[in-house]
Amino acid sequence: MTELHRPKPAVWALLLLFCAIWFLMLDVRPLTPTDEGRYAEMAREMVSTGDWITPRLNGIKYFEKPPLQTWMTALGFQAFGLGEWQARLWTGLCGLFGIFLTAYTGRRLFGPRVGFNAGLVLGSSLLWVGLGHFNTLDMGLAAMMNLSMCSLLLAQRKDANPEERRRWMFACWAGMALAVLSKGLIGVVLPGAVLVLYTLLSRDWAIWKRLHLLAGIPLFLAITAPWFILVSLKNPEFPYFFFVHEHFARFTTKVHHRTGPWHYFIPVVLLGSIPWVTMLPQSLWKARRERAPGFQPKLVLLIWSVFIFFFFSISNSKLVSYILPIFPAMALLIACHLEEASRKALTVNAGLLALLSAIGLALATRFPSLAPEAYDRPLFQAYVPWMIGAALTGLVGGLLAINWAKQKREWSIATLAVSSFLLVQLLMAGHAPLGRYKAGIEHLAAIKAELTPETPIYAVGLYEQSLPFYLRHTLTLVEHADEMDFGLQQEPQLWIPTYQGFAEKWKADARAGKKSLAIVRPDMLAKMQNDNLPIRVIAEDPRRVVVTNMPQEKPAP
Repeated sequence: MTELHRPKPAVWALLLLFCAIWFLMLDVRPLTPTDEGRYAEMAREMVSTGDWITPRLNGIKYFEKPPLQTWMTALGFQAFGLGEWQARLWTGLCGLFGIFLTAYTGRRLFGPRVGFNAGLVLGSSLLWVGLGHFNTLDMGLAAMMNLSMCSLLLAQRKDANPEERRRWMFACWAGMALAVLSKGLIGVVLPGAVLVLYTLLSRDWAIWKRLHLLAGIPLFLAITAPWFILVSLKNPEFPYFFFVHEHFARFTTKVHHRTGPWHYFIPVVLLGSIPWVTMLPQSLWKARRERAPGFQPKLVLLIWSVFIFFFFSISNSKLVSYILPIFPAMALLIACHLEEASRKALTVNAGLLALLSAIGLALATRFPSLAPEAYDRPLFQAYVPWMIGAALTGLVGGLLAINWAKQKREWSIATLAVSSFLLVQLLMAGHAPLGRYKAGIEHLAAIKAELTPETPIYAVGLYEQSLPFYLRHTLTLVEHADEMDFGLQQEPQLWIPTYQGFAEKWKADARAGKKSLAIVRPDMLAKMQNDNLPIRVIAEDPRRVVVTNMPQEKPAP
């Protein structure tokens, strides 16, 4: 039997091909609202203003999240210029780093084949692969939390010498610090809670003597404290908003309007772990039953998976991406289970991917019927060939994995992983037309033809998350504060809180011969017309209308 987990030229070639596809796919789609446009624009403004302490969105103070991803993306813009792949580079690097670190950890703890399979599992799980190509904060958080988890496992393993333990524990403390700078206090609270639960369940009290607390805590503070101190000194309103409103209120109340039922994350984990979903319950159950003297890495992985799932399930703020940090731990447990999985288990697992792909293939042509408006139907139709290609990839991969399950186990597992990875890439690439519509990219040429650096652009009753990045131009909010409400309370001069105030400014600009642009909701256009505001429509679609207060310039004779 060919042992794919042993390094050889063909395996290295496949690894390089995987990395090439991973990075190339960062540039196939536009930056889709809301998250992708938001975090790209924040980094662009950081580069433009040179202020690396106070994060801003649309020129307004934005304290909802710490700045690590904004810093890294801004550095990417400085190094490689402004663009879509540059905006996703940090997310892509974090996703890839998580895969390699998980594979390395599995190799050191459980053997070469487990490490290889752990990388395959994580690198093909739908949610990890998808969010590895999506510009949001949760992949950065998951990667840094994975650094803390894997470093703890590597430091505490039985064959680690004192120097290795010290180095890996420093990496663990650094990982928690970077997780805090990625998304806040959960970067240290969740790993800390896992460690406490592990101690209580395993009775391994001695582990606290091996954490290098006296050196680790100062290292953690040296990484995290400088920015929190500097931003608080520059912005006295920051500490209360960030630590109280964005942490305790987000978890305990519905203030952020991201609620969901207690079982919200069950389908997310099941769908997100495809094509390994049938292996997941057995992997968790087996980790629960296995106990050994000394440090118990599988128990840590089990507690990490279950506790973090429980934590986000009881929170009053829920989004699909929040659960991402448990996927590396689940990948390691699934890889351990694959060592002993029967042919029947492998067949059922591959069969599920084949079945779901067959269903997707049968339903793909009906996808355009889901379009909410006639305008969307061609965009939904353009997605159909990509859906068919993805479904065929999953179907063929699943059938091949079934065929090889008995005599070519490693080929079966690898085939399932490759087909799932490619399936996700096809689905994401096919989203480009819909993404262009949501981002408003089709109107860029028309807007830029009317735009100068001094031209104000008003966002009336809405906020476009992606257009500011593509236009390299911030918007003046009107009547709709959106998520910038707190920042606008600190700097109210940066917006126009009422439509009436905007109408007066719009007319005054027109009388003075000053060109202004506005992006408005379609229903707002009729109101502007009824109020006899000077308007000329330069672009429109069912989501937005772009107008100017200046008539069409007559061509020179």
